[in-house]
Amino acid sequence: MQFTLIVFGGMLLQSVVVDRYSATAAFDPVQLTKMANILLSERALNDSPTCTLMSGFVRAAMGEAGEEVQLYVYDLTGGMAKTLGQSLLQKNIEGIWHTAIIVFGKEYFFGSNGISVCDPGTTALGNPLRTHSLGKTCLPEDVFQEYLRGLEQDTFSADKYNLLRHNCNNFSNEISQFLCGNCIPSYILDLPNEILNTPFGQQLAPILELFSNSIGIHPGVRRSASDFESLNNDIDSARKQSALLEEKRNKLNEKLEKRDKRKKKKKNKNKNLSDQFCTESEPSSSRYGDNRKRMSENGTNGVNAENEVLRPAAVIDDNDAEDLARKELELKRKERDPPIVFQDTINVQNELERLVGLIDGRINPDDMQYVAELDQYMLENEGSWALGEGFLSFVGRLLNDSQLVSEVRETILNILAAAALKDDIILVLHQDRREHILMNYANGFDKLPLLEQLALTLFMCNLFENSSTSEWLLYISEWQLGSGSVSNIRVTTKVAVNSLLSEDKVLQDRGTALVHNLACKEVKTVVFDDVVVELAMAVLQYFNSKPNEEHSFRCMKSLARFCQISRQDVPQLVQMIGPPPSAFKGISNRIDEQITEIQNYLR
Repeated sequence: MQFTLIVFGGMLLQSVVVDRYSATAAFDPVQLTKMANILLSERALNDSPTCTLMSGFVRAAMGEAGEEVQLYVYDLTGGMAKTLGQSLLQKNIEGIWHTAIIVFGKEYFFGSNGISVCDPGTTALGNPLRTHSLGKTCLPEDVFQEYLRGLEQDTFSADKYNLLRHNCNNFSNEISQFLCGNCIPSYILDLPNEILNTPFGQQLAPILELFSNSIGIHPGVRRSASDFESLNNDIDSARKQSALLEEKRNKLNEKLEKRDKRKKKKKNKNKNLSDQFCTESEPSSSRYGDNRKRMSENGTNGVNAENEVLRPAAVIDDNDAEDLARKELELKRKERDPPIVFQDTINVQNELERLVGLIDGRINPDDMQYVAELDQYMLENEGSWALGEGFLSFVGRLLNDSQLVSEVRETILNILAAAALKDDIILVLHQDRREHILMNYANGFDKLPLLEQLALTLFMCNLFENSSTSEWLLYISEWQLGSGSVSNIRVTTKVAVNSLLSEDKVLQDRGTALVHNLACKEVKTVVFDDVVVELAMAVLQYFNSKPNEEHSFRCMKSLARFCQISRQDVPQLVQMIGPPPSAFKGISNRIDEQITEIQNYLR
């Protein structure tokens, strides 16, 4: 009876190949899936007359060669699993694997959104860590698509996803067996059991799941349903989202225009007062010029000392009062938790001269005007208004032009690191809210040369000098990069973690500074919801490298803040992963204070 059923299933698949339209009309996708699974379960029948006959029909339709099937293997942790494995599980693991099937020119994978499809290698994970050839399939593409429709309605629907027990790797294995009768490598399928069978595996499972979600794929392209309902829903959702974003952009543009008008009006008023004051009090042309220059500098940076002398307190408007109150709060915060920045690391004049030497004759001559603008802003202390609207696009061309040497990117980042110390640089950063030039570049931090990494971390550390620029680093609004979603806070976290766990001592120093600055920011807890566990795990791993007193203090202080932000997950990590904070007692009094604070959160 069983053999008859198998033969019948084989004949059904033959009919699919011979008459595709009749197969689609006659059989429900779920039925086709079940029949295919029956065939796959009986490996001994591969050489049966039925299967041989079926293969003949398929080869006639597709040719002898068939379609190649590949397996793309990614590490969800970006290499961190290899580093953290021994500490977490007392055994070496190469990675937390995500896999996808490449066939018919597309990449198919399974996640919390269900079955997704995209062009090969275009997910947020980038290029695969390794590739396996699974064989060739003689099945036509429409049969494969029909099979997928059956899977997404039943076995691999979005609600069936489970990180450790029913995940992308189980899906890849299922598809591989259907297409070419081969399983995917066992080291991928066996990984969940290896983790769960370790002493702390069961306890670490929820933490691992949370950590994996924070660096996941977040696919943006789902397979459309056969009746187009899902496609229409996605289109409607995208339209609504686009309308909301457009509305937000319009409101923001209106606010920026109003603010620019107020600043222009205030600048003209200050200029008239300055002219009058200088004409009456100091007729000397040299003193007049010096006074104008001082007023221009002060006005640019938001506080005009001479203007405060000229104007009575009664006429100070509400904007000035709010500005002063904000600056007072910022000063108090800096006194309590001063950010770690690098004031005197960059010689701006030397870097500008170096940049000119590197790009002169190698870029569009029109772009050299932006170097002149940068010179005005950095050396002549002009305001950020000196940088034209196309300045960020110019920076983007330098960062992304593969024809330019790496020293160009290093140099422009060093100059930007010095510019980050100016409080009006935020006006330039706000111009990047659409293209995300700087953050898209920083998102590839782990693939950058060391000198570019050092320059980028210097830039990010110095952005913590001012409240507005540091808040820019922590924006949680997302945008699409490839088929995934990223945000400023995710990119900043990625840079901080990779720097902290680097083998380069200078980069480690910058990493401790970044983590410290992130932890000391007084923002709403929701900002750190997706990244606090990742940051805490990186700090705990870094402690195993036996850091010096300064670095130990920065990280211990950060860990105390992370315990305060996430009072359940982070203390649990500290207890299970270690090393215990008490191991650092006695190094210094300030470290002991932070250890005591952490222990208050440990149960």
